[in-house]
Amino acid sequence: MGNDYFVGNREYFPNVKKIKYEGKESDNPFAFKAYDENKIVAGKTMRDHLRFAICYWHSFCADGQDPFGPGTRIKPWDSNSDALKAAEDKMDAAFELFTKLSVPYYCFHDIDMAPEGSNLGEREKNLNHMVGLAKSHQKETGVKLLWGTANVFSNPRYMNGASTNPNFDVVAHAAAQVKSALEATVELGGENYVFWGGREGYVYQFNTNTARELDHLAQFLRMARDYGRSIGFKGTYLIEPKPMEPMYHQYDVDAQTVIGFLRHHGLENDFKINVEANHATLAGHSFAHELQMCTDAGLLGSIDANRGNPQNGWDTDQFPTDINDAVQAMMVVLADGGFKTGGLNFDAKVRRESTTVEDLVVAHIGGMDTFARALIIADNILNNSSIPRNKIKRYASFDSGMGKAFENGELTLQDLRDHAAKSGEPAQISGNQELLENIINDHMFRI
Repeated sequence: MGNDYFVGNREYFPNVKKIKYEGKESDNPFAFKAYDENKIVAGKTMRDHLRFAICYWHSFCADGQDPFGPGTRIKPWDSNSDALKAAEDKMDAAFELFTKLSVPYYCFHDIDMAPEGSNLGEREKNLNHMVGLAKSHQKETGVKLLWGTANVFSNPRYMNGASTNPNFDVVAHAAAQVKSALEATVELGGENYVFWGGREGYVYQFNTNTARELDHLAQFLRMARDYGRSIGFKGTYLIEPKPMEPMYHQYDVDAQTVIGFLRHHGLENDFKINVEANHATLAGHSFAHELQMCTDAGLLGSIDANRGNPQNGWDTDQFPTDINDAVQAMMVVLADGGFKTGGLNFDAKVRRESTTVEDLVVAHIGGMDTFARALIIADNILNNSSIPRNKIKRYASFDSGMGKAFENGELTLQDLRDHAAKSGEPAQISGNQELLENIINDHMFRI
């Protein structure tokens, strides 16, 4: 690596050099305005707090196609007619971008990295080859793998699901693919492994044995967990909820559904949750709500950072630029003690109308700056505003006396009735919602 960034067989982002921090007064589109990786916030550097990752699929595989037209993006790493050579070029481009943006991590699906080939054996051979190259690039650059996963939803064989498929032969094929992806993740030192049930659900209820399929899903996860541990995976297994797309009804609808599923099947000690912002809003929740449900259960693992278009009812995977949304998310993460093995993965793609490689760079700069600002603001709110104290005060009636006895399970329903009769009509206590919203807005302009 002769430069301060990686270049492989050619430079795929020739008009972009190492992205530096220039501060909020800069107008340079190829500079960070807020993300200063070595800046200390709440006792850690921004780099260590945010643990940024770039996703392989949207950044290097997506071409901008939509239901109404073909792709629009220019991908100079995708021109080789030999699929494996094209995969090598794509990996060179990926590590060039990782290092030009100084992100510490990346994430991938197996078939993002390596061609599927014509059969299972060829796919495994291709993946092993690309893992060897990725390992070499990681060693040269210091970039690490946040998580790996298997794409067991795109291929037509998975049209009725992977682990929940009614055909056992398909379940076995999915298992073979997950086995290879787990091996790749271990070989590359991945800190997590993700399961996204992209076809784990159903289209029509009355030709589906839902109870049986959910049991199969749990059994599949146990087998994957056990195999991963047997080959040395010491990281965290993650499940990523989504309420819709592509199936009519996804089994992993939202965080609470996944939490209930994990606890029901005794998997909560090995699995945590990867929360995607756009998936949260598709479920009718806020991003912060889904994060809060996970932290309340002690099951927040990692984040896929993006946003959706509120006017569209599908997963648009836009880069995150909403400061307010990011602030609320970081307030939850910081209050939970920050990331452990997880991080902030930009599961986001440039718009169909953004066609150049420079657009991809600028999009990541914006996302990284958004969460850098959010980190500072969230830390300021949690430490220098009345919001945490307000929450404590609001529940003060449960900190002593009869309220405390209730929480401790020491009272009967009759005891509660008697207390109500004695205390009379409860006082009406304001929730001060507008005040709290104003406080958050006020702090957003104090960085």
